[in-house]
Amino acid sequence: MLTTRFDNGAPNWLDIGTPDIDGASAFYGGLFGWRFQSAGPDAGGYGFFQLSGRTAAGGMQTTPEQGPPSWTVYFQSADAEATAKAAEQSGGSVLMRPMDVMGEGHMAVLADTAGVPFGIWQPGRTKGIEVAGDPGSLCWVELYTPDIARAAAFYRQVLGWETEGVPFPGGTYTCINPEGGGRDDMFGGLVPLADDPTEAEAGAHFLPYFEVADTDATVSQAQELGGSVRAPATDIEGVGRIARLADPYGARFAVIKSAPPQPQQS
Repeated sequence: MLTTRFDNGAPNWLDIGTPDIDGASAFYGGLFGWRFQSAGPDAGGYGFFQLSGRTAAGGMQTTPEQGPPSWTVYFQSADAEATAKAAEQSGGSVLMRPMDVMGEGHMAVLADTAGVPFGIWQPGRTKGIEVAGDPGSLCWVELYTPDIARAAAFYRQVLGWETEGVPFPGGTYTCINPEGGGRDDMFGGLVPLADDPTEAEAGAHFLPYFEVADTDATVSQAQELGGSVRAPATDIEGVGRIARLADPYGARFAVIKSAPPQPQQS
């Protein structure tokens, strides 16, 4: 599962671009207990969402020219330049060249072969988010893609991902773990876009999941705060109770009350 013991290729940051950072702060503050803190006058309006004093995510106000409101997931890279080059050589593209971020680390924004944007973060002083897996924080990431095999091959070359088919109600789910990791290090999954009409409407994309204490209460709270329900709360055996939501500006995300860990068979 996702932790803050980051490995190369695993998620280590996420942020939101929104047309109204004050409104987004009010929404996610009411939903997850986050408080927005500016990164300072030189950060261009960028700031950090804090959960009990620990950074859970970043965010900033964006314009329509910068794209629709959305969450961007970043994955750890030991060398941002090399990772960007690998993305281009593997059929992807570089949307934002690697750049130093005030000595905190190096970032870039890339796109895979299906055009899905994602970020990379080469840690400097800032290693990544400071909380993961707790209620109100990132706990899982899914990539909805038109071609599982092609996506797996791309991210294997670029980020070192390893995949494993895991039995799942109704079929097999393709889980992701960092290179050399195992089931305990899995942090996300690849989902065929055609299998999910709700997500297919949005096209290929990454979907971040946030852990919550009560999925149904979170869904109700999201609606009260002006968000919308894209897929209602549903139980998935052995996984937990999930729901897919959107904030008042259309940024998509999911929430889950994870099922207790199952005892391993000896």
